[in-house]
Amino acid sequence: MESTALITNDAAVLGLLAVILGAIFWAAGSKIPAFQNFFTYVPVILLCYFIPSLLNTFGIVEPEQSRMYFVSSRYLLPSTLVLLTLSIDLDSIVRLGPKALIMFLTGTVSIIIGGPLAIILVSLVSPETVGGAGPDAVWRGLTTVAGSWIGGGANQAAMKEVYEVGDQVFSAMVAVDVIVANLWMAVLLYIAANTEKIDKWMGADTSAIGALQTKVEEFQKKHARIPNLTDFMLILAVGFGVTGFSHMAADWLAPWLAETAPALARFSLTSQFFWLVVIATTGGLILSFTPVKSLEGAGASKVGSAMLYVLIASIGLNMDISAVLDRPGLFVVGGLWIGFHSISLIVMARVIKAPMFYMAVGSQANVGGAASAPVVASAFHPSLAPVGVLLAVLGYALGTYGAWLTGQLMRIVAP
Repeated sequence: MESTALITNDAAVLGLLAVILGAIFWAAGSKIPAFQNFFTYVPVILLCYFIPSLLNTFGIVEPEQSRMYFVSSRYLLPSTLVLLTLSIDLDSIVRLGPKALIMFLTGTVSIIIGGPLAIILVSLVSPETVGGAGPDAVWRGLTTVAGSWIGGGANQAAMKEVYEVGDQVFSAMVAVDVIVANLWMAVLLYIAANTEKIDKWMGADTSAIGALQTKVEEFQKKHARIPNLTDFMLILAVGFGVTGFSHMAADWLAPWLAETAPALARFSLTSQFFWLVVIATTGGLILSFTPVKSLEGAGASKVGSAMLYVLIASIGLNMDISAVLDRPGLFVVGGLWIGFHSISLIVMARVIKAPMFYMAVGSQANVGGAASAPVVASAFHPSLAPVGVLLAVLGYALGTYGAWLTGQLMRIVAP
């Protein structure tokens, strides 16, 4: 059937998305007071989803006729996972101290448990809210929220493909993800502004924060450099090279498992896309122990983040804003989920006397990812922003695995 959209050429669609993303980031970094005030309340990532969705709403682009999402999810997504995971430094994370890791992992585990728990609680009152079957089953859609809240946008897109989430329910889930997560981020920024009082009330030991700031500043000075053309070519070689290998391995492994162990299909282990993202993530982790990791100093994660935002914009093309109004009960699920996450963190922080910095960054490294974890970290002290990135990168590494596990648990408890 012939498309009625105004723009049907994918090259033109890509160019339009690039211009939109460029305009958003220019405005966000502008010194113009009106823009500064606007972005104080409206997160960049929300606009990166919302504005492309208007192209669909007003018939400018018809996503069903476009291959933008397919190309972004199959080529940019695995490359993003590689480049974001490449920078992980397990030694540096360990040196942050056990409390930072405990708070981060508490955040991860509480999201894994909180999703199924929210489904159970809501199903007691309104089972139809968390019901459904096939691609539009609510539990499938919630796996994309789990991917976002444990890892980030790349892991969210991965779960959409792995669990074959329908576009309609996914549109609602993107709204739940962005709105609930940013409300929680506002709470964390409030905590940052009152950290001394809260730390005193919690009886937290903050003596390690000063030493941590010094370590971060030294790390920045040691590894940062001005990238050249060779650096960028090597970054692309690593990202797309591992992606190519992941495609080849997944194309062989998934059909082999489907033939030899078809029962594994219920766990998504016969999905080529599942193995694509797992192999790409694992490849990035392996390379993080090699000299290839030095590419982070030249901006490997920034290149990966740029690819991620193209993916986010292409996801936005499929977003249906009206789906939010049609399914308000999903926000209750999201609220219960994030509530369990926050309570778990507060209780753990109280038990181990962890500073609020560890709790806030540990949470945002999960829920917000690399895009917003450094924002929360820098609210405590500007030199601590890379700590947010460091923990967020760990979230990217765990996101695929943790979200898949969450999905399996939600599948079991879904009505």
